[in-house]
Amino acid sequence: MTLFYGAQYDLESMINTHLFIICPNNSGSSFVKNALATSKHTWNLNKEGQHCYGFTGPNTRACGARLIWASEQSWIEKFADTKAYDWSQTRKAWYFQALSCAKQATIFVTSSPPFLLNVAQLKQQFKNAHFIFMVRNPYAVVEGIYRRASQQPVRPGANILEIAATHIINCFIYQQNNLAMYQDCGVFFSYETLCRAPENVATSIQSMVPELDDLRLNQIVPVKAMYNQMLQNMNKQQISRLSQDDLQHINRIFEKHQKVLDYFNYALIST
Repeated sequence: MTLFYGAQYDLESMINTHLFIICPNNSGSSFVKNALATSKHTWNLNKEGQHCYGFTGPNTRACGARLIWASEQSWIEKFADTKAYDWSQTRKAWYFQALSCAKQATIFVTSSPPFLLNVAQLKQQFKNAHFIFMVRNPYAVVEGIYRRASQQPVRPGANILEIAATHIINCFIYQQNNLAMYQDCGVFFSYETLCRAPENVATSIQSMVPELDDLRLNQIVPVKAMYNQMLQNMNKQQISRLSQDDLQHINRIFEKHQKVLDYFNYALIST
């Protein structure tokens, strides 16, 4: 497949829509981003926006926050700080590195989990900004983080399961606020709905951005250089790896936030 490079085109004048995938980490955004990249209407990055060269703002690697960036208030404040970003410079860097399978594409797509805290900034700074809001079963998210526990900055004596549970609950709280504030320029669906009814989800995205008339979510796309397969719900497999003791640690956090779990239709798993 022939690829076209943003550096060779005037994307400042060509792009008329910006589409941001707003989703906690370990929740399916990489699949959606890579599926959108197969559309002839989109310009895309081969990395998360926060990890592209020239991005001016905090990123989870440089901060050491990795997959638990919403678990501590100091990190949340760092990523939400409007003064920490230069979106004009970032936009130039993104456009320069963007790729497309069609040189006439007019939609720019990107995602980065901490952007969940930056929706107001993105709405203000990017022309015709639209948002795909997603969540996933929080137990599956915690398991994904727990599997990479050795990569997370956990203080001595702290429990990674409780930290990961705190992280995803805080993500849910901010996502709930995003949905209340920006439903007029976004669509929302869960990872579970995406896996169960990808055609319906594609239709909902197309209703927001009609130009995406060739969007297909029910296809094989590579994800994080680890998977290259059809979309499938991995929740059962991942949650089954959690022991009863693991669930007790997770529920110590989740039980305090029943309302936000209820809002997204997720139930506590009893032990």
